[in-house]
Amino acid sequence: MRIGVIGYGARIEMVVEQLLNLHMGVELTAITDINIDKVRRQLADKGRNFAGIPIYADADEMLDKEKLDGVMIGTRCSLHTFMAKKVFRRNLPLFLEKPVATTMEDLQSLKAAGAASSSEVVVSFPLRNTPLVKLVKEIIDSGKLGRIEHVQAVNNVPYGSIYFHDWYRNEKETGGMFLQKATHDFDYINYLIGLKPVSVCAVKSKQIFKGDKPNGLYCKDCEEYHTCPESPFVLKNFKSEQSHGEMCSFAEDTGNEDSGSAIVIYESGMHVAYSQNFFVRKGAAKRGARLIGYEGTVEFDWGTDEVHVYMHSTPRVETYKVDSSQLSHSGGDIALAINFLKVMQGKERSNTPLDAGLLSALICLKAKESAETHTFKDIAW
Repeated sequence: MRIGVIGYGARIEMVVEQLLNLHMGVELTAITDINIDKVRRQLADKGRNFAGIPIYADADEMLDKEKLDGVMIGTRCSLHTFMAKKVFRRNLPLFLEKPVATTMEDLQSLKAAGAASSSEVVVSFPLRNTPLVKLVKEIIDSGKLGRIEHVQAVNNVPYGSIYFHDWYRNEKETGGMFLQKATHDFDYINYLIGLKPVSVCAVKSKQIFKGDKPNGLYCKDCEEYHTCPESPFVLKNFKSEQSHGEMCSFAEDTGNEDSGSAIVIYESGMHVAYSQNFFVRKGAAKRGARLIGYEGTVEFDWGTDEVHVYMHSTPRVETYKVDSSQLSHSGGDIALAINFLKVMQGKERSNTPLDAGLLSALICLKAKESAETHTFKDIAW
């Protein structure tokens, strides 16, 4: 299977490695990227025979010249829709990074372009593919909990400074933090409960990563470099933490909210309460959910790799331990890679199709609009 990549960023580089490590006939054939020299250095560091891979500056040129079995898009977020539509016109299998779009206009055009194309799309949603969520899905589908009538979900991100220290701080690129993180969570929730979301209300706050430092300030140029709690110097030497960028996160041009919450109402009348935070650290990290039925409750957390089932009518608690801590995205990435390979071979349909990506992005965009207008928003096209 001959693969072309558009935007050889860190995330898509990781998934490409997953594909190549399968040793199932996958070949990285060509790359399009605006930073050709950087990509060549990345390839040289891989220790693979990548010397002859052509690197294009223009995606159309690569798509026209190369004989490809599939395309993977890993550009910055604001270009996902633009590049996906190029692939749709060639009707090639597509691996598309999330979020699938960052504006409502892009989302609408992506939906139309996807409907007019025969491309099978694998959206990069690893969480629903993890062994942990598969186990929870099995428990819910068994019926032992009764119908799920309430969900409480949380994502407390211990590496959240990445969204304020680097290019991610640009809201025009990210579309905001619902699209950056909640898109994953809304997708796995939709997958688990199997219901249609109909409306959303949301709030967002920026309480920590704000300030009056000058625009474009880098940590190394700041007089507080040796004392600021977010400087690379302090993080490395006093907090034993990795720095996720070099730009001041207390500058006037630092975008993105640093916490947000949403209530999503589904067609049955049940609702999901979701909250995310980007300034927790270390042991305060948590990502998972409680799904509650009349007969029982299931609770899981990727941080502990555990699932707990609490039965409501009997004094019984079931605990399951899943060992996925050493797997990329808790085992979700390898599942995505295998699915995309089999999609290219014509052996499988996508487990995370375009419709899932569109719906998740739609919820996120409506949540963002709700937070900015202080109103409920219908989740509708």
